Amino acid sequence: MSRRARAVKRTITPDAKYHSTDLARFIHKVMLDGKKSKAEHIVYEALDLVERDLKKNPMDVFEQVLKNVTPAVEVKPRRVGGATYQVPIDIRGERRLTLAMRWLLASARARKGKPMAERLAAEFMDAFRGQGATIKKREDTHRMAEANKAFVHYRW
Repeated sequence: MSRRARAVKRTITPDAKYHSTDLARFIHKVMLDGKKSKAEHIVYEALDLVERDLKKNPMDVFEQVLKNVTPAVEVKPRRVGGATYQVPIDIRGERRLTLAMRWLLASARARKGKPMAERLAAEFMDAFRGQGATIKKREDTHRMAEANKAFVHYRW
């Protein structure tokens, strides 16, 4: 645990096209090696593909995808008397969003054979419909928390 003062939260400037801070955070997560313009191009192209296929506002789709993917609880290991228990813990809002974005991106990167924008668009559309790898990840996390509900008294 750090002995220094808490890190100051930086304010994130909204993205240029849709003026959304959540989308700007997602673009930052897509970015590799500091190539932000490339990440923006990938995300905006994915949103255009989503708009073309679903014929809905891409920002509404993005917000619904985040809502569908966001977890409510997670499990954390706690050592108690030589045994390690998976203790279910409620997640703060900031971490919920971070996990949702991280899972979306990991699922899109795990798909193979297409350009990143198409993989990301496919993952968005699957999550929008309530299916796909990211939704499965959230459901697995919730199922694990439900299974270990008996150890909730070890939470601190």
